[in-house]
Amino acid sequence: MRWAGAWPEVRALIFAHRWRLALGLALMFVSRLSGLVLPASSKYLIDEVIVNRRGEMLFWIAAAVGAATLVQALTSFALSQVIGVAAQRAITDMRKSIQEHVERLPVGYFDSTQTGVLISRVMSDAEGVRNLVGTGLIQLAGGMVTAALALMVLVYLNWRLTSITIFVLIAFGGAMAYAFNRLRPLFRERGKIQAEVTGRLGQSLGGIRVVKAYTAEKREELVFARGAHRLFRNVAKSLTGVSGITAFSTLIIGVIGVIMISFGGRAILEGTMTLGDLVMYIFFTGLMAMPLVEIAAIGTQITEALAGLDRIREIKSMATEDAEDANRAAINYLRGEVAFEDVCFEYREGLPVLKEVSFFAAAGSTTALVGPSGSGKSTLISLIMTFIRPTSGRILIDGRDLNELKLRDYRAHLGIVLQDNFLFDGTVAENIRFSRPHATREEVEAVARIAHCEEFVKGFPEGYDTVVGERGVRLSGGQRQRIAIARAILADPRILILDEATSSLDSESEAEIQDGLRRLRQGRTTFVIAHRLSTIRSADQILVLDGGRIVERGAHSELLAMDGRYKQLHDKQYRLEDDRFINPGEDFTPEEPPPPVTAGSPTAL
Repeated sequence: MRWAGAWPEVRALIFAHRWRLALGLALMFVSRLSGLVLPASSKYLIDEVIVNRRGEMLFWIAAAVGAATLVQALTSFALSQVIGVAAQRAITDMRKSIQEHVERLPVGYFDSTQTGVLISRVMSDAEGVRNLVGTGLIQLAGGMVTAALALMVLVYLNWRLTSITIFVLIAFGGAMAYAFNRLRPLFRERGKIQAEVTGRLGQSLGGIRVVKAYTAEKREELVFARGAHRLFRNVAKSLTGVSGITAFSTLIIGVIGVIMISFGGRAILEGTMTLGDLVMYIFFTGLMAMPLVEIAAIGTQITEALAGLDRIREIKSMATEDAEDANRAAINYLRGEVAFEDVCFEYREGLPVLKEVSFFAAAGSTTALVGPSGSGKSTLISLIMTFIRPTSGRILIDGRDLNELKLRDYRAHLGIVLQDNFLFDGTVAENIRFSRPHATREEVEAVARIAHCEEFVKGFPEGYDTVVGERGVRLSGGQRQRIAIARAILADPRILILDEATSSLDSESEAEIQDGLRRLRQGRTTFVIAHRLSTIRSADQILVLDGGRIVERGAHSELLAMDGRYKQLHDKQYRLEDDRFINPGEDFTPEEPPPPVTAGSPTAL
């Protein structure tokens, strides 16, 4: 049973909103007391006004009921306002807290977790908070108060009959506790399934062009259908449990009714109760039983909320990547010297990706990384960006261990153009300004000219206010690349990372961008990954990686003179480029036509 895990969050929520909750409880208490006047008046109406013919009491009974009803209406309205605002504030605070924590988790967590799952944690799981600091908790407390007050009146009217009723209700309470214990895992699983289904749907819609290109609509439909049916089966099970609770509650009310008719009727015949006493007893039995039925429904909602808090707690218990920043040294100024000392890294234990990598990059110098796919170039760049940390060895920044520097201070000096140029669904200007939100329009346009964005931006009717669409879908790959470069230029970084920064550009555009990048690199420590070796000729040093090790290092001319791995890569690339120039459109011609694809063959889909 995992109830205890969510209690710290529940206590924190209640404490944070304690004053509103206290006011809500006071209003609830007044409202419930006012609600007792009408059923209590039934005894006097029957025994005094009707039986004893005391007509003068009729006005005062009616006046008391009217006043109590007015008080109940006013307090109920005030209660909904006070608690409703508290619930929405709590939901907002919870969402902000989760989002802030999630954004600060290590990059590796995002690599292994679906975006839809995280969105569900932030938006859906936080929604259940309303049942803890909102109407759910107050209704639960109100139901218990009403039941307790009604119980005292029932004991006063007939303690023997009430003893039998209490025995039945205790059995009902035990059954409810058992039911909630069984239902909670279902609610917990439902949140997980819903997050997975949402995540897959988001991927499918986000990659709709790939889906359509490979006519995979039916496959995606089947994947979604399987997830939707898993969700349906979970909901069906929980509905069965909730329906069982409701049916059992109705049965309990029926049993209590039978007890009242049997024992109450006999008490009237024996003269130990008046007719007014019995009618009042019936009303107050309803006041005691109905809150218990409500508690069953509210308990289900609170159980679901606690399951959501369990999931939230799992995420919030994870250490953020800047959790140790309080104990790290601040960075007031950064020259940009970068040194690797015997750095090793492995994603999985026993499978090293980088092996004893050592090099020095002087402040303001350009270091290029080349090598075949899987040689460790991107991993090395990720280490510089602190997306991952070395398994062993040290990375020094200006002679200080990177692990001992404040992460946020360090990253404030980074400028990055990644291979995957992510743009937000905003305007061109907003995407360029992302690295410096308070930059002026003139500064945005200046860096756009350096990155050669202006030539295509001017062609848009809205200019820099053109909305680029989700992930920049309304722009070409080269246009997205230039905006990403402009964004990095605007950051004015001390350390610049260019990961295939010209990979989406044609030769003419690349020549223009290289001019802008040369101006950008001046005075900055730059790391470049480029498969086109022509783009890194001017680098101060080139590191050739193979199998996770630096196998060669030096300037372009020095490496060519070595006649080693770099020379092989260089000659191979230019030979391929020459072949494409001589035979354009004929990059690959098979010696024999491929065998026809037939149903049942290994290559058939």
